Amino acid sequence: MEAVGSLSAMKALARDRRRSGLTIGLVPTMGCLHEGHLSLVRESKARADVTVVSVFVNPAQFGPNEDFRRYPRDLAKDTAVLERAGADALFHPSAAEVYPPGYRTYAEVTGLQDRLCGRSRPGHFRGVVTVVLKLFEIVRPDLAFFGAKDAQQALIVRRMAADLDLDVEIVTCPIVREPDGLALSSRNAYLGPEERKAALALSTGLRWAERAVAAGERDAARLAAGVRAVLEAEPLARIDYVEAVDPETLEPVAEVRGEVLLALAAFIGPTRLIDNVRLRA
Repeated sequence: MEAVGSLSAMKALARDRRRSGLTIGLVPTMGCLHEGHLSLVRESKARADVTVVSVFVNPAQFGPNEDFRRYPRDLAKDTAVLERAGADALFHPSAAEVYPPGYRTYAEVTGLQDRLCGRSRPGHFRGVVTVVLKLFEIVRPDLAFFGAKDAQQALIVRRMAADLDLDVEIVTCPIVREPDGLALSSRNAYLGPEERKAALALSTGLRWAERAVAAGERDAARLAAGVRAVLEAEPLARIDYVEAVDPETLEPVAEVRGEVLLALAAFIGPTRLIDNVRLRA
């Protein structure tokens, strides 16, 4: 595996692979890699000739009071993990290279970026879209892989790629969970033992909603209220949002017809976690 730190070196590597007629898969990450990330790497290896994994904790997507400085970072461990996983290249640029002095240009996907997590984290998706667009320009991937846990992010990136006529296929891969149901997240590392148990309220609430739909419930407000009740019963949980929305527009829905995205965010102690499920009538 080649480890590349500069934009110019990554561009040269990608250019060389494309000239050889090879397809490139990109897995954008912020590091602290876990099995969820590795599922994206495996999908890229299955579908592309060359798999590039970026590790970059993007300052542009963190708010002023968020966890940018304490976000878990361990490049040596991530490098070893990616070596074992068979990634072809690790791209780990510095913030000074991605956002050099005088940097002023940002990209936005209006409307979609202001709902759900975007409402709670203003400016977050502007930072996400900007860095992903830059990664697409640097690596020029044929395919890019994102996890379904970040459903809003995957939708926004797909919309950006379509609106800007980018020649890249956005692939969304299923959520990977612990055996007890907790969705894998780098921020799970923040959780103490009691908080780890409390975090199960997120997936427990979503499983309740799945069972309710299977039993015939179609009212979106009642489904969201049921999930809220599960979260409110956990003393360590504080709800940010629970919403049933159209999976393509993120507009609220009144009932489950076809497919509905039931998404939530909650604080477990000081740690903000997200999760979601697709409900199908």
